[in-house]
Amino acid sequence: MSPRKSDATRRRLLDAATTDFAAHGIAGARVDRIAAAAGVNKAQLYAYFGDKLGLFRAVFRLHADAVVDAVPFTADDLPRYAVRLYDAAVARPELVRLATWAKMEGVATDDSVTESSVGAAKLSAIAEAQRTGRVIAAIAPPDVLALVTAMALTWSPSGLHATARPDDPTADHDRRKQALATAVSAAFHPAATHPPQE
Repeated sequence: MSPRKSDATRRRLLDAATTDFAAHGIAGARVDRIAAAAGVNKAQLYAYFGDKLGLFRAVFRLHADAVVDAVPFTADDLPRYAVRLYDAAVARPELVRLATWAKMEGVATDDSVTESSVGAAKLSAIAEAQRTGRVIAAIAPPDVLALVTAMALTWSPSGLHATARPDDPTADHDRRKQALATAVSAAFHPAATHPPQE
């Protein structure tokens, strides 16, 4: 099989698996259904990914890496980071669903994505911002990052409120993002100013 054809087959499998895992979870996903949707046989799927869990980790890594690449981080502007996460969750609801299924089913994802190393850099940046007084120091860096992320995902498929969708009115997205930026700024920045949302 040529490298180009191999890459195309792998991508079809990842796309089909994204749909199946997001809809049914890890336990509910079916390898035969994924292979059929991708137009390949199960032997090819196993050759690429080893087993169903290996396939799930590859799917999760694909979407997590895309979000990491799309959402630049700076501890000096946590409100803007939160707003970008909101936008990423609207654009890629499948990642939120995949992460929710993984958590519910007890499948660790931290070691399978580059987010682990990126996460360490984020925590280091938050700690430095706390040392210099740009972020409040009363909350440990991992908890700052967790809270900012949770706030950004308030309207995601894992949140308890109505899920934000790409076709929602622009005014609704703007209202939520302004509220998010204001809340994050007030919560984590000393003498909070309310930066523009971008």
